[in-house]
Amino acid sequence: MSRIISGLAGSIKLKAAAKATRPTSDRVKESLFAKLENLGVIENAKVLDLYAGSGALGLEAASRGASEVILVDKDRSAAEVIKENIRLVGKALGSDCLITLQQKEVNKFLVALAGKYSLVFIDPPYELSNQSLCDDLTKLQENLEDQAIVVVERSSRTDEFEVPLGYELLEKKTYGDTAVYLLEKA
Repeated sequence: MSRIISGLAGSIKLKAAAKATRPTSDRVKESLFAKLENLGVIENAKVLDLYAGSGALGLEAASRGASEVILVDKDRSAAEVIKENIRLVGKALGSDCLITLQQKEVNKFLVALAGKYSLVFIDPPYELSNQSLCDDLTKLQENLEDQAIVVVERSSRTDEFEVPLGYELLEKKTYGDTAVYLLEKA
């Protein structure tokens, strides 16, 4: 059972995502968000959560002070779960954060994306190829604020992806089966 760990919506239990999704463990979320708070990138952030699954990462950012969160997932059952989780978290946040869902393929969403974002979570299905991940990162780049942080979650058994030009790898940390990469727009 996934939950919001901290912030205004702390301890709210989230609905489980569809079988096709793989939720980020609370242990990984706690460590990741401690790092992001230390970097000072959550407060008032404009956040994208790509391949959102249950929406847990974007909603955690909303609970901790992000000003806008867009959750993106093409899967119909995942979208239904995300809608319910937005309702649960939104009730606790009131009007402190604008949270929306885009039920689209990530690559189509990125092609039409407008605006600039300061924090992005990319937690695709592990079977997504490294080439597709790099394509997403390249498309995303023009919509990032300077020094935006992009968090990429992959299987620790997947070959490492080549970080595209325009990004700097700040850190890679492995938690069992999960590898988390922190990238910064250069």
